[in-house]
Amino acid sequence: MNVRRRHISAGVIATATALALGSLSACSSDSSAADGGGGKLDVVASFYPLQFLAEEIGGSHVSVNTLTEPGQEPHDLEISAKQTAQLQESDVALYLKGLQPSVDEAISQSEVKAKVDAATLTSLEKHGNEVGGHAAEHDDEDEDEHGHEEGSGLDPHIWLDPVKYAEVAEGVGKAFEKADPDNAATYKKNTAALVKKLDGLDTRFEDGLRNTETKVFITTHAAFGYLAERYGLTEEAINGLDPESEPSANRVKDLEKMAKADGVSTVFYETLVSDKTAKTIAADADLRTDVLDPIEGITEKSRGDDYIQVMDANLKALQTALGAK
Repeated sequence: MNVRRRHISAGVIATATALALGSLSACSSDSSAADGGGGKLDVVASFYPLQFLAEEIGGSHVSVNTLTEPGQEPHDLEISAKQTAQLQESDVALYLKGLQPSVDEAISQSEVKAKVDAATLTSLEKHGNEVGGHAAEHDDEDEDEHGHEEGSGLDPHIWLDPVKYAEVAEGVGKAFEKADPDNAATYKKNTAALVKKLDGLDTRFEDGLRNTETKVFITTHAAFGYLAERYGLTEEAINGLDPESEPSANRVKDLEKMAKADGVSTVFYETLVSDKTAKTIAADADLRTDVLDPIEGITEKSRGDDYIQVMDANLKALQTALGAK
């Protein structure tokens, strides 16, 4: 399948970032932290990856609430009246347009002036079920049969690429500096420290996945397209960008054939969605199953206490499945 990618140009990103930061600057006088009142910058994050950035960058100067509770599937979130009120009272709203339609709508209708869309802080690409080098080997007939049926579009899962996530972190840091100038030096320092951590994570992935027996992995949910492209891998997703969608019988057959041809050993599933489909395909194709966590929330089932720890666990799982040397 020839994956068609639509990149957002650097100019568009810069303009969007400027607009986002401009709106933050306009509202900074309303912030209790910015006006020297001793209060904290009140931040509402739409889901865990943005909550993590806000907490790491804001430190003790921010109060962070998330709209998506731990263990809740972000794609399915419906905003409550209480959350809508909470949003209205916040100084800054961090969200990722295109991931959670109810959040997009609530934020667009809210009076929060500081609306920071993470999608404007990096570039997004169009991904289908197959992403990476292997995808180009599939013929047009395969694309017509599967690519459109099971969904493709601008992929929102940018946080699973440490490089893109670092770009978002830098944008959030600048946003906090604008919203709360009195603590700008702290935000700048914390952002630099976080970006350094993410650079280290990127290096670990690059080194750890450089030499593997296979470059292809199967997941239930097409969340790892950016990660696959970053490290020279190919993600074959059972479902599209929607984790709850059901694969066609033809898609399942193709995956079983591909697994044999490419030496795939493992079907990955995630903690917040049923593993039924993954286990069925794995059993039929005599494959193992394991968790590859899209880190949409941290729960007691997570293999780590925060984003960095769970990403390191994901790296270990990929190394095992791909036969890292």
